[in-house]
Amino acid sequence: MKITFMPDTYTVEELKVSHLHDRTYCIFDLEGTGINPAEESVTQFGAMYYKKGASLNSTFSSLVRAYKPIPEAVAKLTGISNEDMIQAPSFAEAYHAFLEFIGDNVLVTQAGYEYDLPMLKRHCDMNGLSMFTNSVLDTKAMFTYIHPEISEVISTDFLIRYYDLNTDEIHRHNALADCSVIGRIFEHVLNEYQALALDHFTADRGHRMKRFVIPEMYLTAPIGGGKPNE
Repeated sequence: MKITFMPDTYTVEELKVSHLHDRTYCIFDLEGTGINPAEESVTQFGAMYYKKGASLNSTFSSLVRAYKPIPEAVAKLTGISNEDMIQAPSFAEAYHAFLEFIGDNVLVTQAGYEYDLPMLKRHCDMNGLSMFTNSVLDTKAMFTYIHPEISEVISTDFLIRYYDLNTDEIHRHNALADCSVIGRIFEHVLNEYQALALDHFTADRGHRMKRFVIPEMYLTAPIGGGKPNE
């Protein structure tokens, strides 16, 4: 898979996932010390298995020892503190456990082409580890491909509003809890693909996704957390 970033948009190529409605997927999410994937440190992995129309209870969650302090605002948002980092596994330990959990399944993320994947790639490079080679679907890209009429940035919050999802009882910005939100979004996206008689996702340069914009508040104060535009 090839992701090309431009100032305000990005494109994806060299990705095709077929049999969308029959697969077992692995949804994943990360938490970090902030919202810039080029600078921040991973603090948590979350993952869960998903199959359309099935009830699967297999989940994975692990803290990751950050290499930089967690800002107070981020700790309040995620519930992950600097004290939690003392006994947390190293990135390499958590990553190997994550790889064992995901196996060779197709992965699913939300805004992961912009945040989770660049963050993971940088951490793998820093630790001398190989990046996984699983195919990765991003609900943001899948939604954009079938809704060219929508000009907004397709954030998690946008998709929650669009599909009228009730997330009041979910601890947002916890990686595993956010996986459950992504799963609900993914189910709605798959339903739309099914209604359009689409059983595959094929990336191409003709579709551009709008990149998230880091809110000004994060540019003027040393705080951050979660994914941009969530």
